[in-house]
Amino acid sequence: MPLAAGTYYFANEENHWARPAVILLHGAGGNHLFWPPEIRRLPGQRIYALDLPSHGKSEGIGQQSIEEYAKCVLDFMDVLRLRRAVFVGHSMGGAIALWLGVHRPARTLGLGLIATAARLRVSSDLLSSSANPATFNSAVGSIVAGSFSNNADPRLKELAAQRLAEVRCPVLHGDLVACADYDETELLGRVRAPTLIVCGTQDTMTPLFLSQILRDRIKNSLLHTVEGAGHMVMLEQPQAVAGMLQLFLSGIAYQPGEKIIA
Repeated sequence: MPLAAGTYYFANEENHWARPAVILLHGAGGNHLFWPPEIRRLPGQRIYALDLPSHGKSEGIGQQSIEEYAKCVLDFMDVLRLRRAVFVGHSMGGAIALWLGVHRPARTLGLGLIATAARLRVSSDLLSSSANPATFNSAVGSIVAGSFSNNADPRLKELAAQRLAEVRCPVLHGDLVACADYDETELLGRVRAPTLIVCGTQDTMTPLFLSQILRDRIKNSLLHTVEGAGHMVMLEQPQAVAGMLQLFLSGIAYQPGEKIIA
């Protein structure tokens, strides 16, 4: 089981140094399996799909701020001596990627912002139910109910519910607190890295207009929509999202051999 800085990761073509490192960052309460195989195993790309601290197979303590999670990602990169990376994040993971693009531009080769926003709103009811073990299952059910389109395969919903239920109550609650406190709206103009924005047209958790705000305020950004998909757009339409990422990554300028020298 590969670990770096206490972080478990799945690697695809890890020794393909001709391509930039691509770090996949999951959403609140998730783990690397929320990225389907079509994306985790993207052909010809050097992919690292992380379990954030206290998620999935990772060690450590779950955080309560996007900045702290971003610093965990930087620690992971430092252990593997990765100078820069393309950060691709879903929902909370997208907020982490965006924080890195705004505050650590020297470490950022590109951004893939999947079903996310510069400000992530979380209802007070969900914050409350996620904090209490007695209502934890209700919180998970609420998240799953809002994460998929009406056309999603019921088996996808069942699997997502099972995986979310595996995370400890304080960890999920901390993730939601991190999301609720996050707001990068006024700093979007600082992003200089090439940016791909992806949103499902039936996303009710981070609706399309929030992705349009990202597109309008981030220079060198491109917005793609996925017709009929919900918040878990990469699970509902994995081939479509994988194709968008593959095309985006092929255009990233990269100097082979970029690696932190010890």
